[in-house]
Amino acid sequence: MPAVAVNQVGYLSSGPKRATLVTDAVRPLTWRLAGADGGIVADGRTEPRGTDVSSGQNVHIIDFGAHRRAGDGFTLTADGATSHPFTIGAGLYRPLLTDALKFFYCQRSGIEIREDLRPGCGRPAGHLTDSDVPCAPDAGDYRLDVRGGWYDAGDQGKYVVNGGIAVWQLLHAFEHRRGLDDLALDLPESGNGVPDLLNEVRWELDFLLRMQAPNGMVHHKMHDSAWTGLPTLPHLDPQPRVLRPVSTAATLNLAAVAAQGARIYRKHDTGYADRLLAAARTAFTAAGDNPIRYATVEDTIGGGPYDDDDVRDEFYWAAAELFLTTGEQRYADAVLESPLHTADVFGPYAFDWAATAAAARLDLALTPSALPGRDDVRASVVAGADRYLAILRAHPYAVAYAPPGNQWHWGSNSMVLNNLVVLAVAHDLTGEPRYRDGVVEGLDYILGRNALRLSYVTGYGADYAENQHSRWYAHQLDPSLPHPPRGTLAGGPNSGLQDEVAQARLAGCVGQFCYVDDIESWSTNELTINWNAPLAWVTAFAAEIG
Repeated sequence: MPAVAVNQVGYLSSGPKRATLVTDAVRPLTWRLAGADGGIVADGRTEPRGTDVSSGQNVHIIDFGAHRRAGDGFTLTADGATSHPFTIGAGLYRPLLTDALKFFYCQRSGIEIREDLRPGCGRPAGHLTDSDVPCAPDAGDYRLDVRGGWYDAGDQGKYVVNGGIAVWQLLHAFEHRRGLDDLALDLPESGNGVPDLLNEVRWELDFLLRMQAPNGMVHHKMHDSAWTGLPTLPHLDPQPRVLRPVSTAATLNLAAVAAQGARIYRKHDTGYADRLLAAARTAFTAAGDNPIRYATVEDTIGGGPYDDDDVRDEFYWAAAELFLTTGEQRYADAVLESPLHTADVFGPYAFDWAATAAAARLDLALTPSALPGRDDVRASVVAGADRYLAILRAHPYAVAYAPPGNQWHWGSNSMVLNNLVVLAVAHDLTGEPRYRDGVVEGLDYILGRNALRLSYVTGYGADYAENQHSRWYAHQLDPSLPHPPRGTLAGGPNSGLQDEVAQARLAGCVGQFCYVDDIESWSTNELTINWNAPLAWVTAFAAEIG
């Protein structure tokens, strides 16, 4: 059946404007762009692209970029099918940026979430007893105050490596994107003289600091001693909480983001910056003394394992951030001696919680320093961006992601977005419009120009995901509970189909179709802090240029 997939939020007046037509036709077809009153404002012929591997569909491209007049309620029609309505104009992405960042307040642990600040998110404070949590028997014989922080995802655990990459990305956006220092997020701390984004990130940074053990290592995670069911609000969670063992990966995450935070917060709070830097130095030294303390894949009772047995990338990342903050030779040496410093770190996806070398590379490329060979660092980022841009341009849905064997990863939407981050940094480095246009067009996939014609961001578009896996945004299971708040990103297609709902409903799915908007499909439809972070980063870029 013919269908027209568009960015349901809209298109920047001065940016690329393309849509994807699903059709049986093999020859070009006529398309028409109509305004809100139904009048035709542009027309043309489609570009046949054959079978799209990621969906199995026969598709054409509709390019209406020549139309620049702003307005609401535009629709595209071709082969008897009409798209969802969309807007053309400027300023489209500022509201989405704000909501994507407000998501983090709603994920806070240990504090009441005020309904007046975030309607639909209000709830009592959860897990106040996190101020006194014991180690599990295999983790130590002490207790720590690990209150605060963000709940990681649809469960109520708090994980250092996922928190670390989310913190890094939000701080990276603050450091390198314009317009975030005065963005109002309506937080309890608003008005304290510190930018709201830094106020929000500090809630998680303080938790990460508290996860540092007496020996300088950092506990990998803390969560319930057994899994709770859906729905369970945080303040009603009956399970005791435990600290799981320290890990080298978690310790280096703290070293990286505490060092990064030290240079960014110094302008606003010198004492806090000093505390962060001291913790980063201690953690880096401790990790060097304990280089193979790995989180195990078997640690799945009550929380996800976040296992990682290759921490060369975390060492590289932590050394990079410490060098950029301090300029000290020992950290420069650690960067230059890392085998990853000259390696190609831009694979099918650029980075995530378990692959952080590209995070180091992006900061080394953008943040001024006296590192020898910095031109080569910058060139490597541009080369990675060229690869992702070529994938995007070849893809009929403009997806900057082509996993080997068409086997889409868990959280594929975040991987698409993180690849767009690389394009945006390449634009920062070169000023070349093709990278800017690639980022803008790449967002189309997330916001509805995909095989499902679904916006993966709650509250944005005519048809959007709203039943993400969560223990308290559980309207699908209990109508008295809310859907996830506006600006929440769904994980997206995942060929692995690890949950029973996905296995039952999506067996034999192809690429983009390996997704279902069901609260029980935790492998395709979870929400997480490290997925909303790249959504915020990329929309910050789009808002900046729009």
